[in-house]
Formats: sequence, structure tokens, C-alpha cells
Amino acid sequence: MELSEPVQSGLQRLADPGCFSPRAYAALLQAAFRSLLGGQADQAALDHPDLEHIEPAVLKYCHAAAATCIVEAGKNRAERSVISTCLEDCKFDRERIEEFCTEYQKNKDSLEILLGSVGRCPLHIMDVSWRLEYQIKTNQLHKNYHPAYLMTLNVESSDSRSHPDLNFSCSMEQLQDLVGKLKDAAKSLERTTQL
Repeated sequence: MELSEPVQSGLQRLADPGCFSPRAYAALLQAAFRSLLGGQADQAALDHPDLEHIEPAVLKYCHAAAATCIVEAGKNRAERSVISTCLEDCKFDRERIEEFCTEYQKNKDSLEILLGSVGRCPLHIMDVSWRLEYQIKTNQLHKNYHPAYLMTLNVESSDSRSHPDLNFSCSMEQLQDLVGKLKDAAKSLERTTQL
């Protein structure tokens, strides 16, 4: 199980008893699982009395690191020994590793179901529609005269779930850049299929 440098750094802070007491560690760990499995917003998950004394930026950083580690473990269907080794590398002590692994085992099935529900196939663009919008004034009464293209990508997926169309607005330069990149991708694909 490989974790990026920022995630490892966040886990090392989480492992520090000076930064996270045992109760704060347990609260953050449970909040990370709750936010992943319960769909609860990060801030609501972190509103726990044991976490009030920790600086909000550090709290969110460590929460993101713990959630990333949980997702990576679930994605790789990591065994307890692999998780333990990874956490040992991040300076976790035996008790914290045991608590993490116990919480992971308790939520493993739900996590695998959640990760399995994420689509595996990229969306397929079926059609593109667009219209030109020309903004003359803003709500601050400043004259603008900026054209913008309102784009709609009609998509289809091989999954059974339906996907809403993708809508975005872009300037002439951004649209030209998008068209150029699509042409480059088409040429690259053409070259690959000719090999």
C-alpha cells in the first residue's frame, strides 16, 4: 500500500501523542470512517468535544490523511499486516495501530461495498450542444461585452446508472484550447491503433 508524501506527513502528525491524545485520536479515526461511509460533511464529522483543542487546519489535514489511508486500504483489500506495516512507517505506536486495524475490520465490508459502487468505466460523450452567450452588463452596472460559450456534453456510460449531462461555460480561448486538445487526443489514438 503506497501513500503519497502529504498523506504520510498527515498520518505522522496523527500518530504524535503530543498533537492527538488517545481520545482525540479515537474521535478523529471514527470521524474519518463516518465521513466516508455515512456521507457526512467533514466539518460535521469533526465536531467532537475531544477535537476542539486541535487547530482546525491540522485537524482537517490529519482527517484527510486518515480517510485517504482508509480508502487505499479498502481499494487494495489490504490485510491487517500490510496496514500495520504502513502505519508503523508513519510512526504509529502499537495501541494506535491496533485501534486503526480494529476500526477498519469493523467497517471493511461497508467500505468495500462503497468502493465497489464507484463506476469503473469513463463516461462516453455522445453529443455536444452549445450556445453563445453575450454578456453586456454585470449586476454592478459595469459594461462587459464578454462572449461566452455554454457547452453541454451528452454522456452515456456502460454502467447501468444514468449520468446527467455535463454543463460548463468557457471563453473563446478556452474553447479553442479544448478543441485543440481533443484533436491531439484523436491523432494520438489514431497513431496507437495503427501500430
